[in-house]
Amino acid sequence: MAVLGLVPDPEIPAVSVVDLGIVRGLFTGGDGALKVRLTPTYTGCPATQLIERSVREALDAAGFRDVAIETVLAPAWSTDMISEAGREKLRAYGIAPPPRGAASRSLRGGDAVECPRCGSADTREVSRFGSTPCKALWQCNACHEPFDRFKCH
Repeated sequence: MAVLGLVPDPEIPAVSVVDLGIVRGLFTGGDGALKVRLTPTYTGCPATQLIERSVREALDAAGFRDVAIETVLAPAWSTDMISEAGREKLRAYGIAPPPRGAASRSLRGGDAVECPRCGSADTREVSRFGSTPCKALWQCNACHEPFDRFKCH
């Protein structure tokens, strides 16, 4: 896991694939072989193959050539899987992570979205479509800065 914690997400290099919860963990298969399970942030994520290749290269470079990689889609990835360290790294990078539990609630119900730059909760969604398919574009009404926000799912 220490090796995988150094593999950056290709779209957000400030966080690792472990920080984002893409790495589900290490498991022993029925044949006794060690496997790394990966779950993409969503099934159509264009970075899925690049993430798998980066994980393979990191494992190989660290001498773990026998560790298999398995991509699993169920249970589906959720923004609740982002670690606390990952949330802080996203915020420092200028991306607002959703609060824990937001994946199971409607954000239109009043959850405040804090600006990752100034911390104000006086923000608004500009577009459901951000810099990548898993993010939406928001703007802070206090500092007027635009920022990405992970879509809750």
